[in-house]
Amino acid sequence: MLEKTFYKTLFGHSFNIPVKVNYWDGKSAVYGDGEPEVTITLKEAIPMKEILNNASLALGEGYMDGKIEITGGPYSIQKLLTAAYENADSFMRNAKYIRFLPKQSHNEKHSKEDVQSHYDVGNDFYQLWLDSTMTYSCAYFLTPEDTLEQAQMNKVRHIINKLDPQSGRTLLDIGCGWGTLMLTAAEEYGLKVTGITLSQEQYNYVQKQITERGLQDVADVQLVDYRELKHEQPFDYVTSVGMFEHVGQENLALYFKTVSKYLKDDGVALIHGITRQQGGATNAWLTKYIFPGGYVPGLTENIQHIIDAGLQVDDVEPLRRHYQHTLEIWDKNFNANIDAISKLEDERFIRMWDVYLQAAAASFESGNIDVIQFLLTKGASGKFLPMTRDYIYEKEIK
Repeated sequence: MLEKTFYKTLFGHSFNIPVKVNYWDGKSAVYGDGEPEVTITLKEAIPMKEILNNASLALGEGYMDGKIEITGGPYSIQKLLTAAYENADSFMRNAKYIRFLPKQSHNEKHSKEDVQSHYDVGNDFYQLWLDSTMTYSCAYFLTPEDTLEQAQMNKVRHIINKLDPQSGRTLLDIGCGWGTLMLTAAEEYGLKVTGITLSQEQYNYVQKQITERGLQDVADVQLVDYRELKHEQPFDYVTSVGMFEHVGQENLALYFKTVSKYLKDDGVALIHGITRQQGGATNAWLTKYIFPGGYVPGLTENIQHIIDAGLQVDDVEPLRRHYQHTLEIWDKNFNANIDAISKLEDERFIRMWDVYLQAAAASFESGNIDVIQFLLTKGASGKFLPMTRDYIYEKEIK
């Protein structure tokens, strides 16, 4: 009886849409007014202690283990979690359901292990649901009709265009992923590029691309921690996409100082990553299963570190809705390829990844997190950048 009362309180205060809950004893209840938009089926009770310890972790594991089912049409998980994020008393936001957060370490050994645990799942896996560019970050949709591949290339060119790049100059891409940005900068913009990653799978892939495209004289990739890159001269440009979320709160200051160190005086950097306008945060389920060591910094937190590193903010652009749409497409692709994915991974992994993609989309949809591009210059002058934003968009007009 106490357990059922607890669940009624939990669900009764968590959503801003009507939700039906089917309990393990065969009884049902609807929370909210109107026809239920999503149905939660609890095949067995998740212990109250685990939910009070950390609801995100307990309920996420319950879904992974098949103890919880969520139905209500496409993106039902996203719809449910968006409703929870938008409710201040929900299990996603109320502090009484977030008592436990795992300890993290971000020394070089642990950083390498964290990155490889996520990105070295295997290129075969990512190729099944990413687009052909193998870009695993927020796309940029110039029109509603853009395909994911078009939108990812839009994003890459949007980033490079912001640098106002001059042919023959040098670019460092910190956390280069599968190399699309650095290789595009070499091929289309005439830059001499260096990319760094901690993922062996990504390093191997980029090395192969450099050789196949004949870019050995202008492109280089290194398997190295961002803190340990050996370089003879600072770079004209630095880019870093989806990187600072992995360095840890204690290393954010060092990360931006490192960007500054690698940048020439009056050089230009474009730093793109997930942040929160409400302040920094971690999530226990994401930390345990998806991004070990992950920390989403607050917007003002990042700005202060940028200033302290001697960098000047020239432009700040939020792309939250673009990332929501990117994730929705990824999840659609993921579910369209379940049969192929099931040959690589087990059912628990598949459920974990599905809930991750939809939960991330919900987090962006609700404004719980944001993704922002910071255009920065070394020092206060920024004298090589045009005085208006027009130069960024001139090349994007179709």
